[in-house]
Amino acid sequence: MVNLLGMPKVAAKKIKAKKITARKKITKRKAPLNLKRFKKNPIIEPDAKNSWESKAAFNPGAVLKDGKIHLIYRAIGDNDMSVFGYASSDDGLNIKERLDYPVYFHKKGATHLSFTNPIHYGSGGGGNGGCEDPRLTLIDDKVYLLYTAFDGWGSLRIALTSIGLGDFLDKKWRWKKPTLISPPGEIHKNWVMFPEKINGKFAILHSVSPEILIDYFDNLEEFDDNDYVKSYYGKSARRKSNWDNWIRGAAAPPIKTKYGWLLLYHAMDDRDPNRYKLGAMILDKKDPAKILYRSKQPILEPDEIYENQGFKAGVVYCCGAVVKDGQLFVYYGGADKVTCVAVADLESFLKKLHV
Repeated sequence: MVNLLGMPKVAAKKIKAKKITARKKITKRKAPLNLKRFKKNPIIEPDAKNSWESKAAFNPGAVLKDGKIHLIYRAIGDNDMSVFGYASSDDGLNIKERLDYPVYFHKKGATHLSFTNPIHYGSGGGGNGGCEDPRLTLIDDKVYLLYTAFDGWGSLRIALTSIGLGDFLDKKWRWKKPTLISPPGEIHKNWVMFPEKINGKFAILHSVSPEILIDYFDNLEEFDDNDYVKSYYGKSARRKSNWDNWIRGAAAPPIKTKYGWLLLYHAMDDRDPNRYKLGAMILDKKDPAKILYRSKQPILEPDEIYENQGFKAGVVYCCGAVVKDGQLFVYYGGADKVTCVAVADLESFLKKLHV
């Protein structure tokens, strides 16, 4: 096992110190659940040779199959449109394969994007719209993909598509035509699917704040132009004195453990503004709307230089996590520009979260 915790560079220390000085002073406490960053982060960076990913390559979804970790990441290129690229790793840390072409586009108008209620939205570049923030879930012989579909100015909605596992592994990108499952005229992000059916139904978690909201479906073919998941997002007053007093949403799809469903989530602290942090909670196995345990401190904060130099400084943003050989691998975007990974021993992590 390689040493995952690299020593920070001097330059990174200076930037960090400057940022802490500039904002309101807060009390720092050591978080026992801290993930360990891979010393060779970032593991995926923009590639100037490919016009479609010349500006950013970040926020990957992840799925494990037969010992290999497959990543679908968001890429932004010369045309400022977001598309998805593919990479894989055998050890979870080092990229072994990375395709030089995009594997998924979201075409404007292909799924009846609404232009009737313009919204104000900007996320990590990509001003010409496209597909953002992929979340992958493998159930039986099918890979499901939830993502944010953005038309560039008037609509930001959650889209659902899928691909057969055989085609996915063979890199035959025969994705099903996407369906928009969130209402038009609203802003929705951070929806995740459970990796197995719960009480015989597919489960989609679509809000973490002010409470866990999950919808259940007999099948995922039942959406049409007038049938959407009705969600709600808002700050939770009950978390007022905690580090996560502004919960932004779910991160990676839930992971089943002996303690319950492990859910990573994004949050901010009003006392430490403009910094996306990562937290963890355990949800009840049978009733995942019920929170059993929650991290008292962030498990990952944007303190490294590659988490502060990009389209959006002070961001660690996770869309994918897997467990391989007893290790929890958390994949995240740094500063809306690069892809990184952080690791923890799963059993130790869960025991500390369980306390």
